[in-house]
Amino acid sequence: MEISLERSMKRGRFFSIYILILFCLCAKGQTLDEAKNWYLEGRYAEALPFFQAEYLNTPNNPSINQWLGVSLYETGKIIEAQKYLEFASTRKIPEAYIYLGELYAKLYRFKDAEKEFEKYQRAKRRDSEAMGVLSKKRDYTERLQKAVNRTEDLQIIDSLIVPKSDFLSAYNLSASSGSLMSVNEFFPDRSKTDETLYINERKDKIYYSQGETTNTDLYTMDKLLDTFGNEKRLPESINKTGNQSFPYVLTDGMTIYFASAEEQSFGGYDLFVTRYNLNSDSYLNPNQLNMPFNSPFNDYMLAIDEEKGIGWFASDRFQPADSVCIYTFIPNPEVRLIESEDATYMTNRARISSIADTWKEGVDYKALRTLAKQRTASPQENEGDFTFVINDQVTYHTLSDFRNEQARSLFSQAAGYEKQLQALKNELSQKREQFAGGQTNDNITTSILHLEKESESLFREMERLKIQARNEEIRTLFNQ
Repeated sequence: MEISLERSMKRGRFFSIYILILFCLCAKGQTLDEAKNWYLEGRYAEALPFFQAEYLNTPNNPSINQWLGVSLYETGKIIEAQKYLEFASTRKIPEAYIYLGELYAKLYRFKDAEKEFEKYQRAKRRDSEAMGVLSKKRDYTERLQKAVNRTEDLQIIDSLIVPKSDFLSAYNLSASSGSLMSVNEFFPDRSKTDETLYINERKDKIYYSQGETTNTDLYTMDKLLDTFGNEKRLPESINKTGNQSFPYVLTDGMTIYFASAEEQSFGGYDLFVTRYNLNSDSYLNPNQLNMPFNSPFNDYMLAIDEEKGIGWFASDRFQPADSVCIYTFIPNPEVRLIESEDATYMTNRARISSIADTWKEGVDYKALRTLAKQRTASPQENEGDFTFVINDQVTYHTLSDFRNEQARSLFSQAAGYEKQLQALKNELSQKREQFAGGQTNDNITTSILHLEKESESLFREMERLKIQARNEEIRTLFNQ
């Protein structure tokens, strides 16, 4: 009796929802025929609620399943689209074949994808336009298969599912690695956006994206006294067609990771890396990262904390629309691909079916996972000559604090470079003020460019010495 009552209540709620949807749609004077026209025009988001409402009334209608599945797929709800496209495929709807084939490819089910493509080929073999579409879908699937075979041997030590609106809370960067924030937090007057901004350790340079919704580019600004200015758009080698977003710069000031939704991406945003080339005074052509960094879904916001030896990246693969998974990994000093002839194993590693599959035998990752979750304490005034963070528990303020002689010497050299750098920065600020004031002669421009290059070179050497000093001191502390 209780079970029957419960079922009755569920049917009642289901019917109420159905009536509410129909009422809302009818109140607007819109019909299923209009939804079909929107569908044909590619206005899938507008057509979607009508097909959802009609599906509640006729769940076994093959055409409704096809329209609903395609609309879900085209609006980014790939996982939700699967069951409707599968139903339409079993009812021999040709359009369902091509969509389901691509969907299976994005789920790394390449054999199933080809079966759907073969069905589409048989159904449309006399349609040259359809065969052209099929050829592109097969090329895309082949690219994915090749990418799976080039999966990087990455150790992923943790994963955390968080709301997309608060995903930066999972990035616990050391002070030496700079900081991440939303663009709106830094530029509160700009229109609402999900984009992020990176500011370096010295807090005198920022990297961010801006532009149209479907065409954002990466920019940078410098600190000019109390404000930021001298906005520069990064070169065309980075800012290609589509969206470029989510920048992060390593402590060398030359290596930029960013996300790009362009023609060569596997789906949505993919992660790329580029480096500044001193010889050409520009950035190299960006390299697309291997799987598992990238996938047929949105992969973005890669950051590496060189002090902690830990990195993070975000991916919405196989996640609900409002959620994203943040993966914590150990950066490889150089790219190292997985060598295996086991196709299933390669697929699981590419899609990150289990982070435990990425772990090395006998390695305990607990300490690193704890370190990844530790936030950098807020800076406080300390007595001493300087503030130099060794790790999250140890901070030095005088040279006598060092226990390793070589580390002390390395840090002294870095401190000397820091003083030189400050002098260069002061001179550079003066030159920029002169330039902003209208003194735009060739001597001023040449001087600014020379000082910028000299400052970058000095900063890189200073940071290299600090990192080396920190590592030497840590080895001494842990070996006691």
